[in-house]
Amino acid sequence: MAHRVIIVDDELLARKRIVELLGTRPEFQIEAECANGEEAVLRINKIQPDVLFLDVELKDLTGFDVLQQISLQKMPLIVFITAYDNYAIQAFNNYALDFLLKPFKNHRFFETLDRIEERIKLNTNGIDIRKFLLDVQGGSANPLASRLPIRENNRTVFVNKDRIKYICASSYYSDIFSVEKKYTVRESLKNLMPQLNTHKFIRIHRSTIINVDYMQELVHSDYNEMDVRMQDQELFRISKSYKKEFLQKLGLG
Repeated sequence: MAHRVIIVDDELLARKRIVELLGTRPEFQIEAECANGEEAVLRINKIQPDVLFLDVELKDLTGFDVLQQISLQKMPLIVFITAYDNYAIQAFNNYALDFLLKPFKNHRFFETLDRIEERIKLNTNGIDIRKFLLDVQGGSANPLASRLPIRENNRTVFVNKDRIKYICASSYYSDIFSVEKKYTVRESLKNLMPQLNTHKFIRIHRSTIINVDYMQELVHSDYNEMDVRMQDQELFRISKSYKKEFLQKLGLG
């Protein structure tokens, strides 16, 4: 019996490549391709796949959000896929079957398929999903999970994520505003977002991420526009493309 596979990636070319590579291995059967997290949750819950190729950063959700929202009796084997290498790679390697860093070579992908075959023969996926989510999103098992490493010249400082108020894009850099000070890093918001606690940090604009713990109020205009005022009185516009997700996460959608 073929192993049922779901591919979740918001990049069409990335999905096509995985489809092509899987096409050379008849023991794998692609049941669905998903371009966003919301669709992925629905398909995964319905199909209950054996294997899940999951992008870490999607347009609407993170891969972690998807895992939190699925409800299965048996978890699929999870292979994380990402273009960025500064995630909690050790946690992924401990709790997921594999971690593919884009752009990966064909032989690396086929090594992953061989690992999947071996694991399925053992009849166990070897993952405690609750412990995995705790570790990568701030659980006690990972001593650095609650802090964000930031490189400053010849040293690395560890900033408590709970003390970060908001993050703003600035050209090729991002300005991280903590309660104590501002840090500037050469990272995109897309790159930073998966490293944060997805329950507290919400992207409200292509150039802004906020920590809802430091949000004071929402400001509505006569033109159906909305701003968020932070406790330090900084005011940020909520763009139309992020408004729906923002309100849903606040339970106001």
